[in-house]
Amino acid sequence: MKEKLHTIPVNEAFDKGGECPVCNMRKELEIKAIDFTMGPSYMEDDVRGETSKVGFCREHIELLYKNQNRLGLALILKSHMDKVIKDVEKLSGKGNRIQAPSLFKKQGESSGLVSYIEDLDKSCYVCEKINRTFDRYIATIFYLYRQEDDFRQKLRKCQGFCSHHYGVLYKQAPKHLTGEQLKNFISELDSLYLDNMKRVRDDLDWFIDKFDYRYANEPWRNSKDALPRTINKTNSII
Repeated sequence: MKEKLHTIPVNEAFDKGGECPVCNMRKELEIKAIDFTMGPSYMEDDVRGETSKVGFCREHIELLYKNQNRLGLALILKSHMDKVIKDVEKLSGKGNRIQAPSLFKKQGESSGLVSYIEDLDKSCYVCEKINRTFDRYIATIFYLYRQEDDFRQKLRKCQGFCSHHYGVLYKQAPKHLTGEQLKNFISELDSLYLDNMKRVRDDLDWFIDKFDYRYANEPWRNSKDALPRTINKTNSII
């Protein structure tokens, strides 16, 4: 099966540990996508054509800027701005401007220009590059769950998932599993999510208590890094 090509990075993400192995997978894809975008590839016509067309989201433009290849980023953004200026000049021409509502145009209906800007605001070259592979990684999780007992044991021993990826796995499960296997997966997924959310919640609770003078001399237990682990659970940030 095609998914076998992706078993190594999926297994590595679960082996790495942490509060969400799916976040581990996505973070690794993000690092590779940023490195690819700012590497020699930005000089290739097909890559430049795509980055010029879709641009970048706020999160990834910040990561691209931190990459330190300032000249490369400047060239990419210059091409993107040239494309946007050309498109907007065309769309803002006669017949494309927003007009007063009429019998033939519903109030609030977007002009071509507004739709273009709205689509541009939602597009990102790095996000699209990540998501193309990430979707296959999610399918691989279910492939491994169906086929390999070692992976099923590995999943059961992980520290759960963030809220977002818990939802992703819950939604995708019926597309890849059936019958008793689907029922078992959902049951295990629910337990992994809730048990580990409660574990981190309790660590966070003790972290808060440690700021009370009454607990100043008590040990930190597992709470010193409770806040970043909580942020991973609630917001998928690692």
